Amino acid sequence: MTDHGVAVPERAGSGLEGPRAKEYAAVEPVPIEDRNIGPGDMFATWVGANANNGTWYVGGVVAAACFVPSLYVTALANPVAYIVMALVGLIGFRAGVSTMAITRFAFGIRGSLLPSLLNTTQFIGWTAVNTFIAAISVSFVLKELLGWPAYGEPGSDATMLAGIVVMSALHLVSIAAGHNSVKIVERVGVALVVLLAAWETAVVFQQVSLSQIVAWRPPPDKALPFGAAMDIMAAFSLGWVPAIAEFTRYCKTKTSATWVPMLGANVGLFWFALTGTVVTIGAAVATGSYDPNNSDPSAVVSKLGLGMVAFLVIIITSTTANAINLMAAGISLTNMTAKMKALPALWAVTAVAAAVTAVPLYTGGFLHAFILFLEYIGMVFGPVFAIVIADYYLVNRGRYDVAAIDRRDGRYWFCGGVNRRAAAVWAAGVTVFLLLREAPLCVETTGATFPAMALTGALYYLAAGGRQEHHPSAGEQVLDEQPGGEQEAEEGVGLGGGHHSGH
Repeated sequence: MTDHGVAVPERAGSGLEGPRAKEYAAVEPVPIEDRNIGPGDMFATWVGANANNGTWYVGGVVAAACFVPSLYVTALANPVAYIVMALVGLIGFRAGVSTMAITRFAFGIRGSLLPSLLNTTQFIGWTAVNTFIAAISVSFVLKELLGWPAYGEPGSDATMLAGIVVMSALHLVSIAAGHNSVKIVERVGVALVVLLAAWETAVVFQQVSLSQIVAWRPPPDKALPFGAAMDIMAAFSLGWVPAIAEFTRYCKTKTSATWVPMLGANVGLFWFALTGTVVTIGAAVATGSYDPNNSDPSAVVSKLGLGMVAFLVIIITSTTANAINLMAAGISLTNMTAKMKALPALWAVTAVAAAVTAVPLYTGGFLHAFILFLEYIGMVFGPVFAIVIADYYLVNRGRYDVAAIDRRDGRYWFCGGVNRRAAAVWAAGVTVFLLLREAPLCVETTGATFPAMALTGALYYLAAGGRQEHHPSAGEQVLDEQPGGEQEAEEGVGLGGGHHSGH
């Protein structure tokens, strides 16, 4: 059936009969009457997703490309990544299912299991990254309050473990009621992050001039090529794409699902990456040393002497980002097994993330692990979403049959549950990324991520036989009339009954 122009199929055993669930599992389409996220909450969510310590940290890392090149990197890599996010978000809005459930349409019901597993892994990893950075702030707070050794001092491992426990407790609170509690956390977090960014930037410019920041150069052994910086920033932003439909499926209008998160994500990222770059270079100028391992907000706050309040704000803003990470990880888990309900899945991934966060304490080299993690995201998920976008917008012309999303005898079962052509193109896309990453031209200019995505999408289009002939069934072309007065005649909004390409 369609409701306000959004296809919301009725499926036996979907969990949509009877009382409404607080949180829908991956393949359960969210009906229009249960969609409760408007443009204000989506904007706050995606500003909060990016205006946090992880973005600050990556801004400090790309500072090694020097100030002006780092601005170009941010201005080029992130808008492209968030256009990809908006395109995937629109699919989630129309289908009402999660991001990893969307991959079923291109990769097959079983074929989506590997992207889902990797996605759960990457968002647990992101949670661990942000938690580790926030735990550093907790360690400084505990030093101030209790005299315990802060991060980097002898005996600080126990303090960091205490910080991880504190952050994990905050994470459980933030996702206790699914997307509804996330909305509340983001509203609070955005207000606090405004305070922190303005304060710290003002303090830096009291100590260091803009001309000094522009003129600064990193030590030769720490310099970062432009293309390598592009890959780091592109992977950082693309890391949010697998989470977008977890929220757009609850949106009331198409604008809330596309333009608003794209705008919020760009605002948050430009703002905090720039803050991270300026503050990290400012600290390097003021102290005479640059170490990207110490680009995290806590280390810089300590160097600048901003005090307890700044540490507390960092801790809270980490929670805003991790609420989204944990939502994406937990809902991805439900795409792999129907036995796992949404909220228990969220709680489970929170516990696993807490354990993973402790790993850098015993392996060392947080920066090295962070960059390897970003390379993994670009390598794996760039090709995945190139295929998803090509399949929906080019091959199937915006029509999917959501009612068949979990049918073994349906069109998305392909061969044994796997679309082998999509799997082969994905493997080819990963190979292309690995080859381009070593190419001197890419290292110095574009990076490997976006060229690999473009080639993967084109290869999938050719492998799928190009644009398919489509014979719409009755009711498939509808008037897309969204709640809140947003109305548009749109071909292909209906998601049921279309002809899927015979991969």
